[in-house]
Amino acid sequence: MKHEYRKHEKKLYAPKTKPELVVVPKQKFFCIKGKGNPNNEDFSERIGVLYSLAYAIRMMPKNGFTPEGYFEYTVYPLEGVWDLTEKGRQKFDKDELLYTIMIRQPEFVNQEVVEKAFEIVNKKKPHALLKEVYFDEIEDGLAVQMMHIGSYDHEPESFKQMKEFVDENGLEIKTLAHREI
Repeated sequence: MKHEYRKHEKKLYAPKTKPELVVVPKQKFFCIKGKGNPNNEDFSERIGVLYSLAYAIRMMPKNGFTPEGYFEYTVYPLEGVWDLTEKGRQKFDKDELLYTIMIRQPEFVNQEVVEKAFEIVNKKKPHALLKEVYFDEIEDGLAVQMMHIGSYDHEPESFKQMKEFVDENGLEIKTLAHREI
């Protein structure tokens, strides 16, 4: 049976429209950093490189290599950790956004599988940005999350609700950077 993250990991991938506490465990990701407006071509190129690697792993058995512990799965969605430069904090400017975009990988993915994915992509779809992609394990731990519905221009309303939740529950904000899925 195919692993569907939307069904099996609802707590993380189907948040409620009101703030709630979740524990985000250690997870494996292909990641790439960038700066600037996400509407620019550079951002799209970075997304393309990440998906090339993610699908290289997903399709490995069809290409003659089955990693130990492999199971069929739906490729995870794009995620991003967003922050601003000091200049961007003073006056919001999309060109001052700092980000790490990433695609989660299943638990069976190890360094051998990662190297094989890079080898496959370098042969089939080489790209200059491949050298900027790295594999990482990230553990957020306790976090406040909610589903934001609507325009990115209205995100401050969701941030305000989360801040109120933090205050009401005696919690502390450790960083202004935020993660989006």
